[in-house]
Amino acid sequence: MISPLASIHPETKIGANVEIAPFVFIDRDVEIGDGCIIDANATICQYTKLGKNCHVFPSAVIGAIPQDLKFHGEETWTIIGDNCVLREFVTVHRGTFSKGKTVIGNNNLIMAYCHVAHDCILHNNIIMSNTTQLAGEVEVDDFAIIGGGTLVHQFSHIGSHVMIQGGSKINKDIPPYIIAAREPIAYSGINSVGLNRRGFTPEQIHTIQEVYRLIYQGGMIISKAIEHIEATMPASAERDLIINFVKASERGIVRA
Repeated sequence: MISPLASIHPETKIGANVEIAPFVFIDRDVEIGDGCIIDANATICQYTKLGKNCHVFPSAVIGAIPQDLKFHGEETWTIIGDNCVLREFVTVHRGTFSKGKTVIGNNNLIMAYCHVAHDCILHNNIIMSNTTQLAGEVEVDDFAIIGGGTLVHQFSHIGSHVMIQGGSKINKDIPPYIIAAREPIAYSGINSVGLNRRGFTPEQIHTIQEVYRLIYQGGMIISKAIEHIEATMPASAERDLIINFVKASERGIVRA
């Protein structure tokens, strides 16, 4: 059902079985996928695409222009996948010329008052707890869980299957599979509970533990630890994901 009290641009593309509540504003150049629910007072700005079965809660603002002084009105996009939940007062800003788009993948829960800045890339099955703030060009990988009130510096990379303590200040990359906690934020063990819940075998978890034991407790600088791991541990999906993440890190990873 689409309320007659909603303000919807006539060129908006709206899929089947979409519910749009009173006082919603939807600008031109917007696509709303099948089965979406847009609650009262939400705003969907120009150049936004929502996938199927998304739920945008009251007073969320999706696709607003970025808070970046280098932005000069160019056509850039906000692209949101399927089955995403964007709770009350969430703000998601569209991209700049840097990447041209802000992307939120599938099955993501973005809780109330969170902010996703320009050119961020969020992959799939992510939980961002209340008031988490992502600066520009942050990347968050699959199955990451970010505790409430976390502040993430621009260009940071958060790996897959991590658990981040609420209230954290992130200014380094968070490698996959770990718990990141304390102040200043640091490696605090692997996310063994989360990995067990997601079906990782004891052998896979042991491999992850051994890789991080060598990185953080092996008495070597990180580059030498990576060389040692490659030389002494058999290749596996888990080992290689950690190694490739660390090698690609431009900001450096959190320390022990």
